[in-house]
Amino acid sequence: MPTVSETRIAPTPTPSQTIALDVTGMKCAGCVKAVERQLAGQPGVHSVRVNFATEVAALEYDPDRVNPDELAAKLSAAGFPTQIRQGDDLQDAYRAQDERQRQEIRAGVTRVCLAGVPILLSGLGHLGILEALSNMWFHWALATAAIAFPAREIAIDGWQSLRRNRPNMNSLVTLGAVSAYGASCIALWFPSLGWECFFDEPVMLLGFILLGRTLESLARRRAARSMRSLVALQPRTARLVFPEENDDRLEIGQTAIDIPAARVRVGEYLQVLPGETIPADGEIAIGKTTADESMLTGESVPVLKQVGDPVTGGTINQSGAILVRVTRTGAETTLARIVAAVEDAQTRKAPVQQLADTVAGYFTYGVISVALLTFLFWSVAGTQIWPHVLDPSAVASYPLAMGGDLVHAMAHSTSPLLLSLKLAIAVLVIACPCSLGLATPTAILVGTGVGAERGLLLRGGDILERVATVDTVIFDKTGTLTTGRPQVTDCLSARPEYDDRALLQLGATVESGTTHPLAQAIACAARERDLSLLPAADFHTEAGSGVRATILLGRRFANDGVTVCLGTGEWLERHGVEIPEEWRARAAKLANEGKTVVAIAGDRDFLGLMAARDRLRDEARSTVDRCRALGLQVMLLTGDRPETARAIASELAIPPECIFAGVRPGEKAEAIARVQGNGRRVAMVGDGINDAPALARADVGIALHSGTEVAVETAGIVLVRDDLGDVIESIQLSRATFAKIRQNLVWAFGYNAIGIPIAAGVLLPSFGILLGPSAAAALMAFSSVSVVTNSLLLRYWRS
Repeated sequence: MPTVSETRIAPTPTPSQTIALDVTGMKCAGCVKAVERQLAGQPGVHSVRVNFATEVAALEYDPDRVNPDELAAKLSAAGFPTQIRQGDDLQDAYRAQDERQRQEIRAGVTRVCLAGVPILLSGLGHLGILEALSNMWFHWALATAAIAFPAREIAIDGWQSLRRNRPNMNSLVTLGAVSAYGASCIALWFPSLGWECFFDEPVMLLGFILLGRTLESLARRRAARSMRSLVALQPRTARLVFPEENDDRLEIGQTAIDIPAARVRVGEYLQVLPGETIPADGEIAIGKTTADESMLTGESVPVLKQVGDPVTGGTINQSGAILVRVTRTGAETTLARIVAAVEDAQTRKAPVQQLADTVAGYFTYGVISVALLTFLFWSVAGTQIWPHVLDPSAVASYPLAMGGDLVHAMAHSTSPLLLSLKLAIAVLVIACPCSLGLATPTAILVGTGVGAERGLLLRGGDILERVATVDTVIFDKTGTLTTGRPQVTDCLSARPEYDDRALLQLGATVESGTTHPLAQAIACAARERDLSLLPAADFHTEAGSGVRATILLGRRFANDGVTVCLGTGEWLERHGVEIPEEWRARAAKLANEGKTVVAIAGDRDFLGLMAARDRLRDEARSTVDRCRALGLQVMLLTGDRPETARAIASELAIPPECIFAGVRPGEKAEAIARVQGNGRRVAMVGDGINDAPALARADVGIALHSGTEVAVETAGIVLVRDDLGDVIESIQLSRATFAKIRQNLVWAFGYNAIGIPIAAGVLLPSFGILLGPSAAAALMAFSSVSVVTNSLLLRYWRS
């Protein structure tokens, strides 16, 4: 009996999905590392990116193995309250995030006010205005109230983080404040020890910390203003128009109903009145108006829009009532894709941040260790080596002795144990993992937001870092340096039985099977002469070389079914077409005039030449000149003939050795690689499908937004305004943003590298400089605020 074989078909793997999580409760860079480890450790999670400044985690995962709700629950249980961001309505997501930030700031202001009361009363007590305020038990009550009420959340979170073996900034602050409070309590309860009570230290410490956090929250919210403004442009409602009963005609002013903009569908018609925001991407079906596209391009000059012209959701209809046929909705609209691109950029870290991340992972443990070593050193050996640090009368002899609280602290620190404890507390409090965590994301947050406002999409920190090292810019020619809309200038027939009209008709018919700019130019020229296309079939395109088709009814041929080829002379010769020497010379002469030349043949018989010229963009020359002014070498890359490329390059003062001409689409990436092989860091500027491999191969790809989808998706920088001059803007903004990142990191590392040793008492023996816990807290708060403020200065950047 024959057996039946069974074929097992392997299931098609489910593609990865991405999701955004709103993660709160992160207090420092150490928290960021903890969140990343928690998420990355889950089976099925492919990649995790966490942004401290925006409190967002971007997650790529396998939907068959990962349940996002369970991930959010686990992260919440670990001390980081987490919600899944719902992407259906961008405005709702950002409104919820903004409301959380508002509540956080309001709560912070309340806590600062509550903390200010003990600080004020403590200060009055030291001034001796009221005798009751000078009582030490009163100061004990103030310190107890400060820890129990305004600083309660800090203390609880700090203790829980220690208990979970994931100490963070709150852990350091809690250890410092509780240590100072505990030592003062012992001094109060056991006066025979002769210790000093310094209840004002934890009060001042916690007050400065709360004030710094509130200022930091305000600055972070302001840093995200660009994104909120961008998202808020999307209208909430749309006015849907539909035909009257028994009437298929559509008119402005007929029956319309208001519906949520999120429910608009492709193909529907929307009525938009003057002054209203266009709800979705589409094209004008009826009417004429001007549109304010400043949200998209950064330019406030109104743009004329007529029937058939595209309009973008989020732009403002200014002057006329129009009817818009919807072409894209939801996540596919230009505005939504810009927001998504900027969101993605804000979670992509610069490689330079890796050092800060590595340090942050162990920072808190290191600070606790340094504080412990400081305490042991000064309590055991330090005061033995330098006994004069315990002598108040020696303070005046220090060359750099500081007045005020520092001298006051020295004058009463006669106990080695108490001095050691103060120094250890100062080490705990002055250390600032926050500044390390905020250094990169705040600069990227502001830089990408400013770019989006000005029509520049910067894809992330890694792109910014690469732009900073670029020394060469390679421009594609067609559609990049030129307008991409060539016009036919010459149509020369080599056969007496053909005139230029017949040759143009053949060329337009063959080119109807492709969308190359030259094909569009030939088709346009044929339409202008009222030449109809001939019946044709078997279209074939060889990118960068030519096109071929079979003409079914060739009026001027002996038989039907003639194969007509149109392309470069070299391509035709490879297909057996012989081009006379005289016509080679003519082709060379046209190419030297900066024209793109193609030859046409029928059944391997040479028929003639066609030439088109694409004019340079108005801003091409100034852009190239400004690139040189930035110290960048400029090169030209094109598939056109060398003669044509040299003619264009001469107008831009690009030397012959910087021209890559006759490069096939598949070879453009190889040309980029050769330049990189010479030690150059390359930025490639292009717009077409054939530019995509080169854009990906370059260190930085820059694409014009009017280019093909694949080019835009491949590039690291997208120029939304389609203005070539924005190449300079994008490079300068990228450099400015990366400069801020470096400044922030230098400040963060430098602050901790200098502040911690000073707090540990390095300057105490020689200069008498003792940093009290409250002064250390003030400096720590200042470090975080200064990093965010430095990033905010990018908002005032100008090219």
